[in-house]
Amino acid sequence: MSEQIFKLGEDWLTVGKALSIAKGNTSLIITDEAVKKISKSWNIVQQIVDKGHPVYGINTGFGPLCTTKISKSETSVLQSNILQSHSVGVGKPIDKDIAKLMLILKAQSLAKGYSGIALNTLERIIWHIENNAIPVVPSQGSVGASGDLAPLSHLFLPLIGLGKVSYNNEIITSEILFKKTGLKPIALGPKEGLALINGTQFIAAHAVKVVAKFHALLAQADIIGAMMIEGLQGSVKPFYNELHALRPFKGNIHVAKRVKKLLKGSEIMEDHIDCEKVQDPYSIRCIPQVHGASRNTWLHLKELVEVELNSVTDNPVIINKELTISGGNFHGQPLAMALDYACLAVSEIGNISDRRIYLALEGNSPGVPKLLMKDTGINSGYMILQYTTAALASENKGLCFPSSADSIPTSLGQEDHVSMGSIGGRKALQVLGNVEKILAIELLTAAQAFEFRKPLKSGIFLDEVHNAVRDQVPFACKDRVFANDIEKGIQMIRNKTILKVVERVQKEHGISLTTKYSNEFEVY
Repeated sequence: MSEQIFKLGEDWLTVGKALSIAKGNTSLIITDEAVKKISKSWNIVQQIVDKGHPVYGINTGFGPLCTTKISKSETSVLQSNILQSHSVGVGKPIDKDIAKLMLILKAQSLAKGYSGIALNTLERIIWHIENNAIPVVPSQGSVGASGDLAPLSHLFLPLIGLGKVSYNNEIITSEILFKKTGLKPIALGPKEGLALINGTQFIAAHAVKVVAKFHALLAQADIIGAMMIEGLQGSVKPFYNELHALRPFKGNIHVAKRVKKLLKGSEIMEDHIDCEKVQDPYSIRCIPQVHGASRNTWLHLKELVEVELNSVTDNPVIINKELTISGGNFHGQPLAMALDYACLAVSEIGNISDRRIYLALEGNSPGVPKLLMKDTGINSGYMILQYTTAALASENKGLCFPSSADSIPTSLGQEDHVSMGSIGGRKALQVLGNVEKILAIELLTAAQAFEFRKPLKSGIFLDEVHNAVRDQVPFACKDRVFANDIEKGIQMIRNKTILKVVERVQKEHGISLTTKYSNEFEVY
């Protein structure tokens, strides 16, 4: 397969492409056309400095110091100082892959040619990306407006020879990096420091990760939910197209169709088709409505993130020789609110999953023993696994308080409304991690319930998924250290094991789970 190429500042950046660049599967280039735009913007900044007319951040101070005039000779010192003074982050460093995404997203924004950046500065950023020399960025300190100032300052300290980087599997100072590579510090010109630290790349990089992780959990939740329907002999009727055509939300229709296809050809479904059971509890019956609502939320976030990835979010913006605008494109509110919405939607996937786990333990489904084990009393069975999911679901509820509902003025009141989107992005990833664990436990309990339907078979998809679980975790006839099982289940969720099984079955048997909305819900 030929190497993928991405033209910075010209091509449309998506979540998938950003992740491909971060993994090294797609290379970055700056075309001649992009160079022209970057150089034109840089030249305009030089003209502003030469003329001496006050323009925010170029020859004035920052924030409440915007009325303080800076002399031509001091404009470069100002840019170096801003990186140092704004590097006030605290807390555990963000993951290396998120920091690398920040570099990629900033490079895309700067390459559009509205920021006054020098070409060699952008080329140094690309060097860091290509050589995996990833700056160490603290996780706390951004309020998500006026850009992600603190984390972006730490991200770009290495350009001027300060800060630390992760390089060749060790954390080293930029000074040592320069000795190892022969690089030298960049002398930032007017406006460059401000262009580097103004922007939403901390929020956006977290949002990229949220989109990808959220999608994987949604896809697996449908499969695990279908397996639980089989294990508890739920009805397939709530997944009929005729029902969802009457309330045609895209997510609901997509989920219902997928689950119905997963259940197709099941002997287990056929075995109880004429039973006297009227309806299932909501956690089974309302999978299309609940999973579907979270799907719709995911789609909303994906669309907004794509706009952000292809936007200019620093300040001021150099439109042309006559027009430089000091505006508010750095404000994180568009993603902050969407991330809070997504956080809630992820949490709900965990909530309904916990309810299905509880349902599986009750022993109210014919043939499935209480606590999913025949010999209870001496054995507690799967009872305590649900304690863990209850704890995780409750923790998520506390994390769902919307970060964007808060605003604390900063910069002596100049920045009097902030988004707190940086906090929302971090919390969303924390909730996603908790839901991975909840779904792992549901996968184990669904597989245990599924076992009691033997010798009846499910359809080809769920039988193969069950086999994949049993390759990792054996059927439990008696109590054991279930933490070991849970850890294996978590790794299956993180490695997307059951998604790979379903994809393989589709290819081998020529069966598709696609719906008319798959291009929207399955592509990012």
